Amino acid sequence: MSSYFSDISRRSFLGCSAGALVATSFPFAHSLAAAPAPRRIILDCDTGVDDAIAILLALRSPELKVEAVTAVSGNVPLALTLPNTLRMVEIAGRSDVPVAGGAALPLVRQLITASYVHGENGLGGAEFPEPKLKPFGETAVQLIGRIVRSNPGEITIVGVGPLTNVALALKSDPLLAQQIKEIVVMGGSLTGGNITPSAEFNFYVDPEAARIVFDSGVPVTMVGLNVTQKVLLGEQQISMLESAKTPVSQAAAKILRSTIEHIGKGRGITAKTMAMHDPLTVAHLIDPTILTLKDYYVQIETSGEFSAGESVAYEYPRARASAPMSVGSAGPEVRAADVKPNAKVAVAVDPDKFFNLLMPRLTAAS
Repeated sequence: MSSYFSDISRRSFLGCSAGALVATSFPFAHSLAAAPAPRRIILDCDTGVDDAIAILLALRSPELKVEAVTAVSGNVPLALTLPNTLRMVEIAGRSDVPVAGGAALPLVRQLITASYVHGENGLGGAEFPEPKLKPFGETAVQLIGRIVRSNPGEITIVGVGPLTNVALALKSDPLLAQQIKEIVVMGGSLTGGNITPSAEFNFYVDPEAARIVFDSGVPVTMVGLNVTQKVLLGEQQISMLESAKTPVSQAAAKILRSTIEHIGKGRGITAKTMAMHDPLTVAHLIDPTILTLKDYYVQIETSGEFSAGESVAYEYPRARASAPMSVGSAGPEVRAADVKPNAKVAVAVDPDKFFNLLMPRLTAAS
């Protein structure tokens, strides 16, 4: 057992056994005994290689209470992301967590996938048995809505794929936005895209869904490529996972090694690393000091022929849209509008702190 989990157990023992004696003897006893309640989340994924690692991390972290994991199309179609999600929950030994399937297509667009990175099966070509765990009896939208409405102000939605499920949940119930604590997304970028020069993949797949989320009034945290591309996992971490010999570590190592080999073959190179986009987003919920956040007003481009899915971030409270089309007349002056920040955006990351959190969670014995 890792020292981390030993510390958790030791704190729990102290809190339970010392009781009133500690509380009356030491001035700091109350804060020692009262550990913060786990953060309650719904994890929405397009599972996906880094999604798989994010699921394992979330389910292995006592700081988080995963109320549900929902699947959406993205990296690969829903017919693959849903069983991949079930596999990861099963490997983590968490059959108590409901898994539901959601949207098979973006709101209004053709589905574009990323098998060139994630392989035809979404797990880099790594093969696993069919999951024994079955999907929950509700759709992702129904499950998200029910959990949020039953726990108003308590649930954080963590979207690490295209935001179609989240947008559909918001559209299905106009009052739902007021009841969501926060939406944390892996998506967008302050520094350009990874599928087009301007758009990050998740927002590119369903720009309209991302626009609905950022316009919803729910507090949003955006973890984009400008930070996720700085947390690169490679041979050192994969070897550590392989050496741990636990079901979680072995599954993670198998997926990651297979994916890096797959990426290299597709590009005719020897790939050495891959970015941990989605695990970084989950890690931020566990240790907020891993990321530095800054307030921005963010809008998602939906109409550009070459820029759909771009996250346009205004650092200052004045936003100016593109000039309207006008033929043959000067038209009225286009003025900048005063806006308030609608998102906290990650602007810096501590990669060492991230990996120091991730690796013990994936390698520790159950």
